Amino acid sequence: MSKTQTIYAAYGEKIAAVLAALETEGALPAGTSHANVTVEPPRDPSHGDLATNAAMVLAKQAKTNPRELAGKIVEKLSADPSVTSAEIAGPGFINLRLDPASWLAELGAIASSGDAYGSSSMGEGRSVNVEYVSANPTGPMHMGHCRGAVVGDALASLLGFAGHKVIREYYVNDAGSQVDTLARSAHLRYREALGEEIGEIPEGMYPGDYLVAVGQRLADNFGDKYVGKDESEWLALFKAEAVDAMMDQIRDDLALLGIRHDVFSSEAALQAAGKPEQAEAWLRQHDLVYDGVLEQPKGKVVDDWEPVELPLFRSTKFGDDQDRPIRKSDGKWTYFGADLAYHMQKAEDADELIDIWGADHAGTVKRIKAAVAALSEGSGKPIPFDVKLVQMVQLLRGGEPVKMSKRSGNFVTIADMVEEVGKDVVRFTMLTRKPEAQMDFDFAKVVEASKDNPVFYVQYANARIHSTLRKAAAEGFAPNADNLGLLGEEELALVKQAAQFPREVEAAAKAREPHRIAFYLYDLAGAFHAYWNLGNDRPDKRFIVAQDGDLTGARLFLAVQLGQVIRNGLRILGVEAVEEM
Repeated sequence: MSKTQTIYAAYGEKIAAVLAALETEGALPAGTSHANVTVEPPRDPSHGDLATNAAMVLAKQAKTNPRELAGKIVEKLSADPSVTSAEIAGPGFINLRLDPASWLAELGAIASSGDAYGSSSMGEGRSVNVEYVSANPTGPMHMGHCRGAVVGDALASLLGFAGHKVIREYYVNDAGSQVDTLARSAHLRYREALGEEIGEIPEGMYPGDYLVAVGQRLADNFGDKYVGKDESEWLALFKAEAVDAMMDQIRDDLALLGIRHDVFSSEAALQAAGKPEQAEAWLRQHDLVYDGVLEQPKGKVVDDWEPVELPLFRSTKFGDDQDRPIRKSDGKWTYFGADLAYHMQKAEDADELIDIWGADHAGTVKRIKAAVAALSEGSGKPIPFDVKLVQMVQLLRGGEPVKMSKRSGNFVTIADMVEEVGKDVVRFTMLTRKPEAQMDFDFAKVVEASKDNPVFYVQYANARIHSTLRKAAAEGFAPNADNLGLLGEEELALVKQAAQFPREVEAAAKAREPHRIAFYLYDLAGAFHAYWNLGNDRPDKRFIVAQDGDLTGARLFLAVQLGQVIRNGLRILGVEAVEEM
């Protein structure tokens, strides 16, 4: 149930009361579950204001047909003075029309709730760990990381707004061979900072200029102590120093997008603490890891392949197509083995886990879900776990693709993006398509001042509202709720659109889809702009009607509440609600 008594919640309670009365009368069995009963807008607005499926989902329990049960529900709802009509549609849906006062009361609910309007307690305080970004600490954040970063951050905000306790986490992959390469690349730049001519960066190293500052930092800290020394003397140190430097830069880059994590978990620290060994021991105890030999790869001949006994996780037990090794033949942990232990660690502090991954990791989803399912089964603490895949973004400049490569150092960073088009444009644009859909990001199009640019269209609606309020104040008018009954059908249509927001929040949170909020805001902004445009041809439909102060006050009150809903939605997305454009 929402924290504020929104109109959909209120009528949900009215319908629940009707169903309880039918139970008392014997028309429904005692204790009938209402879990699947919904109250929502009808698909066709001409059919009414609200629709419920109560008769459709409860008829079987009542041992009657849906239309007969709908008739009994309609009879009781029709007695409510706020219901102007209750009609049965199709096989048993019920459409309701409400008196204008019910919708006008929703404006009061928006005003009284303010920043909390649309928030929900559906999360019931359950802790949700949302892990996102988790880029290897081998360079600055670039556009390859941006979309997942924004989706994860917006999802975390959405879940918090819907009543969850959210843990924002970043997993630092600082234990793999790529970090050794980073340390060696930093050592080259260290020698360069001390005056050595290093020439062209060797193949396989990271050549980006971003490591110049890291090399200088190492030179300042250690002088020439590690020049000419064996790698064994400096590799571990340089690895830690380089990762620290890269993580400082990554935090700064993410801050430009308004993103801050609560927890940074180190893979190296995880392994140093023996977490993978603990996970393996636990899994062996529950017969979920065994020593076995993988089958030879199918479909191709591998000349140097030979059977090797490895510790294998029984992922086929949980729907995977083969069991997966958790260690390599040299005894080192596979990425899957380390990741399994990491999820086991996360599950200790959360009721639910959500990972935001790039679509290139799709092949590992099944096995990591299997691992978490195994941990849940054995621990007796079921851990819901979801992986959201995010497609890459095709970056365009003037319609031409911009190539990116971290290894070559030729890439567009998040810092570059924010400097050129602004944080709000980047964030909102990343949420204008479903994350699993391909996306183009063209510098020219994302800053267009047009209806085709969603971020402009939504921000412009809020700016227009504030411009109107400033103009009204200059002319001596102020928002006033005393005469809301003067609002007509066109204005009530805007109220009905705004009243969808709490439903959209709960639906988006339940589906783990923050882009739904961006879609909703675009539709709400479109409805507002359409009403605004009525005033171009019809002066009586303008927000400020100079000769009618009462009507002007009512319309300004409406405008204020529309702006409140837009601001609440933009806050979830991490986008500023600008007041001037």
